[in-house]
Amino acid sequence: MDHLSSAPPAAVRLTRYTKTEQAEILGEGADPFGVADAGLTWLPKEEHFGVRLEGRLVAHTGLLRVPVAVGGAEVVGVGGVAVAEDVRGRGLARLVMTAALGYARTMGPRHGLLFCRPPLVPLYRRLGWRVLEQDVRVEQREGPVIMPLRTMWTPLHDGAEWPAGEVRLLSYPM
Repeated sequence: MDHLSSAPPAAVRLTRYTKTEQAEILGEGADPFGVADAGLTWLPKEEHFGVRLEGRLVAHTGLLRVPVAVGGAEVVGVGGVAVAEDVRGRGLARLVMTAALGYARTMGPRHGLLFCRPPLVPLYRRLGWRVLEQDVRVEQREGPVIMPLRTMWTPLHDGAEWPAGEVRLLSYPM
């Protein structure tokens, strides 16, 4: 057991989230999210939430409102979800995701959307996310491509079901 403060951790909205803060959580690796082999260009998030333990940033979730061509909607894209390896298993992903999604509910769109590596699907399912069992096209410099990662969604409002139809993110993925 380490010597963390006795106050329960809390997720807060961050005023900034740079490569420095990301490295504080994930280290300095070239591919901290393990998605470089997907060969995609990603959008930066605009809203950031984090958890600090004894002053150190140990968890993060980012949000970005993006247009999607399915039901003429926008979604709140969720990404940059990270928990420092040495503090995993303490519910910090749930804590930071809950704070971010609470804010996402005030942004207007009815759905949250994220892309993840297949091994992370069980984690996101435990957090209430649902697998979207169809291909999703995302924009890239050369034109739309099929997202090679798993696509998951969550309702942001009561009664929000995922709309039927082809799904195309009208931007780079987040």
